Amino acid sequence: MNGKDKRHRRHFRRNQPPFGQDSQDVKNREESRLQNRSDKPVRHINTRERLRWAAPELNTDPLPVLSCSRCGQSITDLHAAMADKKNGEPVHFDCVMTELAEQETLEAGEVLSYIGGGRFGIVHFGSGRGEGGVFSIKKIFEWEDKEKQTEWRGIIADHYSVT
Repeated sequence: MNGKDKRHRRHFRRNQPPFGQDSQDVKNREESRLQNRSDKPVRHINTRERLRWAAPELNTDPLPVLSCSRCGQSITDLHAAMADKKNGEPVHFDCVMTELAEQETLEAGEVLSYIGGGRFGIVHFGSGRGEGGVFSIKKIFEWEDKEKQTEWRGIIADHYSVT
């Protein structure tokens, strides 16, 4: 046996009563069930009142206007700004790239690139560049200290992290 004989179908269609019962029996049974239900006291399982969630207040103060400690111009894209290696002041990402490019001489097939975590590197591409080719990092420059939190980044984070 495959178990099909144990399965029971109560209704073939939603509006059709079960086999052997007429529709009047079904209506009477449903009415008596509803009447009995209203007579019973309602029991609440969890009656403790919950605190309603309130949306956090957004910081409406304007973002500070910071200037680059290398070139002196204002930084319009604060998210891409880097902390200066010497004093932690904000600098343009492009100013950091320019400074590193002036210090290093690149050979054929090498590119100065940001590799994440406040680090830059000289990346050497092998054959098949751009098509999933092999690359290797020749030299790594630690630009930002991961342990040191800068004050200007905290101000920016307060504008966007409100929860």
